[in-house]
Amino acid sequence: MQHKPEPFTLDPRLEADGPMVADLELCHVRLVNDARFFWLVLAPRQAGLVEIMDLDAEGRALLMEEMSAAGAALKAASGCAKLNVAALGNMVPQLHVHLVARDAGDAAWPGPVFGVGVREPMDDALRDARLAAIRTRLAPLIRP
Repeated sequence: MQHKPEPFTLDPRLEADGPMVADLELCHVRLVNDARFFWLVLAPRQAGLVEIMDLDAEGRALLMEEMSAAGAALKAASGCAKLNVAALGNMVPQLHVHLVARDAGDAAWPGPVFGVGVREPMDDALRDARLAAIRTRLAPLIRP
């Protein structure tokens, strides 16, 4: 009897981070609900992934392409000076990558954003503007 692979499910903690932006070929993309930072999370839609090395070579290459595209979209939409990219997984082991737009003088500058202060939820207008800006720039890669 052949073992059926587990379906992908997003960790509830990542789902609670903020609204869905889109699904790309490999990754599910979410906007982190924190007005202080324009911040995306990409989670490859494959069950059981913890580390980047858990992806096969094709998956690793596709992850890098989608990170690059999402990073370029984030940088263009935010006008930020620097992008921070992190795949920590200490709190949520499911493989996911953070892309955070950073500028000198932001709420965590020059340190990392993780665990700094208290999240400030976005109002509807800011959330909708950020979602639209990223979706527009990622449109060629978004799965129907």
